[in-house]
Amino acid sequence: MTTSTSTMEVKAQNLISDKAPRRTFLGRFQRWEWILVGLILAVILLNSQLSSHFLNARNLSRTSSDFMEIGLMMLPMVFIIITGNIDLSVASNMGMSASFMGLLHNMGVNIWLAALAGLTLGTLGGALNGYLVSRVRLPALVVTLGTFAFFRGIAYGFLGDQAARGYPAAFTYLGQGRVAGTLIPFSVVLFLVMALIFGLVLHRTTFGRQLFSIGNNENASVFSGVPVARIKMIIFTLSGFMAALAGLVLAARFGSTRPDIGTGLELAVITAVVLGGVSINGGTGTMAGAVLSLLLIGLMRFGMGLLNLQGQVQGVAIGLLLILSILLPNIAGNLSRGGRKIRWRSVVAVVFFLAIFALFFAFFFWSRAPVIASV
Repeated sequence: MTTSTSTMEVKAQNLISDKAPRRTFLGRFQRWEWILVGLILAVILLNSQLSSHFLNARNLSRTSSDFMEIGLMMLPMVFIIITGNIDLSVASNMGMSASFMGLLHNMGVNIWLAALAGLTLGTLGGALNGYLVSRVRLPALVVTLGTFAFFRGIAYGFLGDQAARGYPAAFTYLGQGRVAGTLIPFSVVLFLVMALIFGLVLHRTTFGRQLFSIGNNENASVFSGVPVARIKMIIFTLSGFMAALAGLVLAARFGSTRPDIGTGLELAVITAVVLGGVSINGGTGTMAGAVLSLLLIGLMRFGMGLLNLQGQVQGVAIGLLLILSILLPNIAGNLSRGGRKIRWRSVVAVVFFLAIFALFFAFFFWSRAPVIASV
């Protein structure tokens, strides 16, 4: 028994060191990240040809701030999904935190104290998820599905059918302000700084390597001495804090808070992470890929919005791209490892979805030609 345990510990230590080796910066850009870069360039080229308003600096500045709340919640979600878990409650936590801040503001509390209280409540909500997942050992899917409804219900308890308004300009700057002398939104700068921090933690620290270890083999990580329960507690608490921060930024951008704020954004967050190449099963992924996927989604939605596409149509395009993002890396990974056997079922599936993608857009351009011509 002792020998078996010792062997398990050795394997687990190798897992931590081998699965997340130190690599150069360029080495981190795996095949899928470069595909994302190519897709971004293709989207920019196509949309610039379809609409003269696409490359307008003010329009790009405005649309970039529209996705920063998703980006802020996406950063800790990368950590969570890499460990093989998920958090479905982020958007509800966002609404609960923003609603609590709005309630306190309506009661006459200083806006910054109210914002701090909102951040604290959101962090506690994340800690609740972390405790139930790490200590009680309930499945993250079940726990966060429950708090998904629980947090949103609390938000409605705070504000009912009312809205909090009248935030001071110093606060709304978080979501509406721009860096002095530029068109760069403050929220974009905030996101980039946080993305850099999260990226360094994921790829340059022992904590980050432990996240990959847990995602690849949680039991082996436990035997190796990795504090799995503590790490889960940390990342879910961090997710709660970032959800609350995103809620404050969204409330500042709107200039008001309603209890339904951010409804449905949890799916957009998960989509951005998975589209960025982070395996839904855990163990693999990069922060760079997640950031690139957020940029791709933002540019696609902005371009399709300029062409007056309905939200449902935009969802179809993003959904097809998401499916391809799961199929293509599997084939590319097999080839990059020198594998000679290609799973032809995967190839057929890729060709099938590419054909659907092409037919969808061919039909769209045919049916919307008069509208596009007038844009």
